[in-house]
Amino acid sequence: MFPVGLSGHPGLEISSTLLFSTSAAPKFVESPSLQVIVSRQERMAAETDISCSRKDSSQNSTEQTNMDSSVKEKTKCSNGFKMFMVAIIWSFMCKALLAIFMKSSITHIERRFNIKTSEAGLIDGSFEIGNLLVVTLVSHYGARFHIPRVIGIGCFIMGIGSILTALPHFFMGHYTYDTSLDDNATVTYTPCTTVQHSAENETTPILLESGCKNESASPMWIYVMMGNMLRGIGESPLGPLGISYIDNTAKEGHSPFYIGLLQSLSLVGSILGFLLAALCAKLYVDIGYVDLSSITINPRDSRWVGAWWLGFITAGIFTILSGVPFFFIPKSQKKPKMENKGPESLDKSIINDKSSQNLNLKNPDQTKDPQELSGYFHSLKCLLSNSMFLIYLILSLLVYTSLIGNLTYLPKYLEQGYGESIPKSNLIFGIILFPATCISLFLGGFIARKFKLDIFGVVKLSLISQCCGYAVQMLILTLDCGNRPVAGLTVTYNGNNPGTDFQNVPFSFCNSNCNCDANVWDPVCGDDGLSYISPCLAGCKSSVGHGKDMVFHNCSCIEVNNYHSRNASAHLGECSRTKDCSKMYIYYVVVQSLAYFCYGIGFAPGILLVFKNVEPQLKSLALGVFSLSLRALGGMLAPIYFGAVIDSTCLKWATNTCGDQGACRIYDPISLRDKFFGMIFGIRAPAFILYIFLFIAMKKNYKENNTGPSKSEEKNVDEFQVPLNNIEQLGPPASDTHPDNETHV
Repeated sequence: MFPVGLSGHPGLEISSTLLFSTSAAPKFVESPSLQVIVSRQERMAAETDISCSRKDSSQNSTEQTNMDSSVKEKTKCSNGFKMFMVAIIWSFMCKALLAIFMKSSITHIERRFNIKTSEAGLIDGSFEIGNLLVVTLVSHYGARFHIPRVIGIGCFIMGIGSILTALPHFFMGHYTYDTSLDDNATVTYTPCTTVQHSAENETTPILLESGCKNESASPMWIYVMMGNMLRGIGESPLGPLGISYIDNTAKEGHSPFYIGLLQSLSLVGSILGFLLAALCAKLYVDIGYVDLSSITINPRDSRWVGAWWLGFITAGIFTILSGVPFFFIPKSQKKPKMENKGPESLDKSIINDKSSQNLNLKNPDQTKDPQELSGYFHSLKCLLSNSMFLIYLILSLLVYTSLIGNLTYLPKYLEQGYGESIPKSNLIFGIILFPATCISLFLGGFIARKFKLDIFGVVKLSLISQCCGYAVQMLILTLDCGNRPVAGLTVTYNGNNPGTDFQNVPFSFCNSNCNCDANVWDPVCGDDGLSYISPCLAGCKSSVGHGKDMVFHNCSCIEVNNYHSRNASAHLGECSRTKDCSKMYIYYVVVQSLAYFCYGIGFAPGILLVFKNVEPQLKSLALGVFSLSLRALGGMLAPIYFGAVIDSTCLKWATNTCGDQGACRIYDPISLRDKFFGMIFGIRAPAFILYIFLFIAMKKNYKENNTGPSKSEEKNVDEFQVPLNNIEQLGPPASDTHPDNETHV
């Protein structure tokens, strides 16, 4: 009975197991029935231990798997962000390269399509037209889609636009420049001839009219403008969406570093743009299609056109390739949190995610669209009624306009004023001028941070830098090589400087017996030191050689001026400038570099003034209006009216088959200097007065509100990067309605 009762009660089985496990009762273990019970109990206990151990091991393995998966996910997100940074830096470099290459090649485009400088300025400004048409729509709606893919599509469009810009070169004939030479002529070529009717002049009016119709029906430069406009459309998502994605993905507090890195490395693209422009400008436009030995001009000639199309194709291919990595980047990545030391970090992150979701549910105003029409116009009204913002917007527009005009047409000025080739000017920009400006930008930010300048200190620094740069740049007016001595155009045939009424008189008694075309620009340099519009107008009656080596002899106009030696020869091309002119060019580069260095010091801290004088909730709108105004009124219009001013100084125009004016061959250097830099200085001058008004308005505003620059502003002077990575809503900040909901930059 005992065994049955013992075996039939679970509680007793446990107590008996404990009892028989001791050495105090060995005689009970010797019973067969008890041995069975003990073995059964031991087996059950062992199974229980195994199951418990399996459960513990499974829990541990689950936790380990979760930890491993979280680590893998974190690593995957980190790798995705790194991939995005590499791709966005690459695309920004391509964008900067294309922008600089277009600025540096605008003169070659002007000559290739035989258009005026103002029309070339319209081509240059078409980029801003395309960008401004879609930038607001892309910024607003692009964030709702797959941001990396939108940026990748933008890179594709930008690259296609760049290639489209170069395509007209392949659909046009070979470039033909003005020349009085016969391609097949060698020693038998006679520039000065008394034959009144040549084969060239026997063109019937019907053929000439049909040629005019064919030419006017296909203005190929329109396609260049369309390609540049398409490039502007493709560039629109790079800035706003790329910076927004960095801010949404980077670790909290690290986005300013990544944005600064992005902006810094993009400057490398600008330098590469200058170097690429210098390389392409040295190559003849039809390289690979024509015999270069037959070309009678060189890069110093105003008729020279470099291989501008080659740079656009090269940069376009690199831009398309830069968009490929964006299609392999996820739509969104988890933003890394600040590191919390302790075993509960994973749980806290989950709690924070849930609490943030709860806050979003409790605050329905944050889920509404902040870009409501009424709220937008109210915010815009508040912004435009802010006198401090308007003053700084106007003065920045003046400074930016002068900068764009100077950057666009400075190579043309150096060519006309100092006789330096455009390839050399682009090379100087790439290795001296632009790096000096980049160094000053970083130095300006360092000064502001080192001395902890408040906004009043920033205004003073910006004003001082502008004044110093302005004063240094004024020295350029004293650096010139004088007038270019071209007989019958800028001086008389005896070398004297004529009055204004007698300027541009190509014919004289020394070439009166020659049947010359005064519209042809094919300059030669005589032994008398004067340049002549063409060998025919120099009165040359014979020639020796071929191509660039051709030399003309028996030039009657040169004999008059060089009668002592009786050496009346001339060679192709204008006469070289004097050694003093080469020194003046070196002085100019030094002065211009120093001026740009001074301007750059106040630029980076000056960005603070865009949003430091507006309400916190209007920072994003202020930056948008500021950028839009500069690009629309400065970047788009400045090349056009600067080009019109430069056109007014032209002395010799090329003519097309219809007899219309084409590209200018030679400018009056003195008038070009006075008007070009006079316009630059005249536009910048009112900015100094506006700086004083801005300082007074800021003092008055802080005095009325009994406030001053906060200590946080003094310590964090590098907040000029904040609006780039903190897209704020139009409305009260979340911290005003919910004190517990903090906003981290």
